[in-house]
Amino acid sequence: MFHGSITALITPFKNGEIDWPSFDKLVEWQIENGTHTLVPCGTTGESPTLSHDEHKAIVERCVDVVKGRIPVIAGTGSNSTKEAVELTKHAKSAGADAALVVTPYYNKPTQAGMYAHFKAVHDDGDMPIVIYNIPGRSIVDMDIPTMAELAKLPNIVGVKDATSDLSRPLLTHQTIGHNFCQLSGDDVTALAFLAQGGHGCISVMSNVLPKECADMQNAWQTGDFATANAIRDRLCFLAVDLFCESSPAPVKYVAAKLGLCSEESRLPILPLTDKGRAKVDAALEHAGITGA
Repeated sequence: MFHGSITALITPFKNGEIDWPSFDKLVEWQIENGTHTLVPCGTTGESPTLSHDEHKAIVERCVDVVKGRIPVIAGTGSNSTKEAVELTKHAKSAGADAALVVTPYYNKPTQAGMYAHFKAVHDDGDMPIVIYNIPGRSIVDMDIPTMAELAKLPNIVGVKDATSDLSRPLLTHQTIGHNFCQLSGDDVTALAFLAQGGHGCISVMSNVLPKECADMQNAWQTGDFATANAIRDRLCFLAVDLFCESSPAPVKYVAAKLGLCSEESRLPILPLTDKGRAKVDAALEHAGITGA
């Protein structure tokens, strides 16, 4: 089961192209600082603006650099079922441990349509699948009964829950059971999500604070709640302000300050504004982050 601090990797760019040396450095730095699992080609990795060739190359490169030291969950979702199947098959052939598949955005499928989409990816993709439920970006919200039906399929193993509804992990746990892996998609409620029956967090913040995010998750799992709470309190403003403008602009701003990569994103994502930089800088100061 996937657990702990799971980084939704940014994709470094330089002059419009993927910055492979910075990508490799970022992956190694994540592992060195205790990140439990990596997710390339999620929304934080700007998957909507990657070509299919770039998408596949990033998954392959991540698996190659990781070399089995920690799991890799490849983002393979699409609002086209055929495309999601293709990307999932590729992720398996590249050696990824699982696929993160988003609910189909823009199409607004029914619950039955979402079930059919995920069953098709399950049947043809032939690898463990984590459902990515994010109503704020995809408009549709997979309900717990639909998720419970999908969980009966052997390779539907969990959910990334980005609903920000803390009743969901508790109700999902009671409906589907403890073995269904529940991962928060929301940094600011990551610890509360664990208290409600979750297993970890697919995090944006851990791109730039991997040790702190991993330490918080580890402290919770070992029952050191005082340490977990103290880290949560230090990072609370940053967890919010990394979304003060369209992601991943804020986290790439911090990554650039830390010397990890440039802050370059692809349109329609713009660089962080001066107002946004001031907010993020204040959050960094509250967190006691030096060198940024």
